[in-house]
Amino acid sequence: MINEYEKLLAGLDEVDWAGLSHAYRSAHDVPEHIRTLCGSDDEAREQAFISLFSSIFHQGSRYSASPVAVPFLARIAIGGPAAAREDTMWLLTRLAVDWHDEYDVTTGINVIGWRAAAAEWGPEELLPWCEEQLAVETDPEKRAQLQETRDWVAAGNSFDSRWWALQAYDAVLAELPGLIVLLDDDDARLRTRIAYLLAWFPEVSATSLPRLLALAAHDKDLVTAATALLAAGLVGPPSTVEDITPYLDAADPLMRWAAATALVRLAGLDEAPVGPDLLGRAVTELTAAAHSTFDHVTDYFEGDLHGHIERTLHALPTTSGPAAAREALDACLPRIARDRSGSRTRKAIEQLIPAPQPDPASRYADLTVAQQQLLDNLANHQHAWVIRSSADRLRQLGLPCSQEALQSFVGVHRTA
Repeated sequence: MINEYEKLLAGLDEVDWAGLSHAYRSAHDVPEHIRTLCGSDDEAREQAFISLFSSIFHQGSRYSASPVAVPFLARIAIGGPAAAREDTMWLLTRLAVDWHDEYDVTTGINVIGWRAAAAEWGPEELLPWCEEQLAVETDPEKRAQLQETRDWVAAGNSFDSRWWALQAYDAVLAELPGLIVLLDDDDARLRTRIAYLLAWFPEVSATSLPRLLALAAHDKDLVTAATALLAAGLVGPPSTVEDITPYLDAADPLMRWAAATALVRLAGLDEAPVGPDLLGRAVTELTAAAHSTFDHVTDYFEGDLHGHIERTLHALPTTSGPAAAREALDACLPRIARDRSGSRTRKAIEQLIPAPQPDPASRYADLTVAQQQLLDNLANHQHAWVIRSSADRLRQLGLPCSQEALQSFVGVHRTA
């Protein structure tokens, strides 16, 4: 490893990693993977990231090793090799808030509720239960197992995934005072990464909000500016409406989308100055975005901008409701090319093509624009497994049931 990065890993070998766990039991291999991130071998670094993403962050789950790794990763994100910094920021972000969480927090994260739910299964709550079980158990073998469990819980562990996720979140929270310097980094991708991360930490909004608003106003990178603007809207208080509203008139549609999305979130707060007229302007802008194709998108909702619009509109205050945005919701329906979970894809197939097509080839020209657009997006879906998971339904509808067949089918008719 290059000597200049040794200081970033101070204390790494003092951690009892073998006594911690990740998705594959003992976390003894974590320090070597972290050390490899600071090396000069690009291929080895890539494999180290793959290993860390699949172990300390495994399909959204975090483990006892996850929060312990965070301080070392934060140091690398700030001062590590250029080739490692962006991916390290991605890992830190996922350790704090995974993509499953993000789908449910389109209009802001509820940390208070999260903490309350996680506390029910924390060590302080579990330890009395373990001791009660020990007090009444007479079988020697079961008592030994219970004692082992009791000691594990007493050491600060929990069985609940939400509790471990919160430990990782709090570990990243503790590193934010250092990480926030990345808002001034020369690399726009790193400025974007930290702006995106700050969107999920309302606890530090007193510090982050003015910095995010400044980034939105002055950054020359459009994606960075839009990411910062929406982040400000997600963590800001009701008064942030005054800062966000002018961006509804921004020259670029991505900035207008970010402003409209932020205003919908702010409209749901008590005492937010978002009247019917302003909320109507936001819905109008989201409707325009729903009908558009963007060259650049942010990382919110895994880059699925139309999926994000749909979730945002469903979060409209009850006085407005999704009915006020029917046109936008309908426009979002066939735009599923970035849908990662597959839920939007399956819904679009059912709603847009509800009946079998007796002769799709001869009827393609008679399909609605939305139906044709859906087939085009299915053919170009970024997650091919989603198409495979929908194959049976496509076959029932008399449509090509593989992505390759869809590409051929759509291509023939597009050039006809």
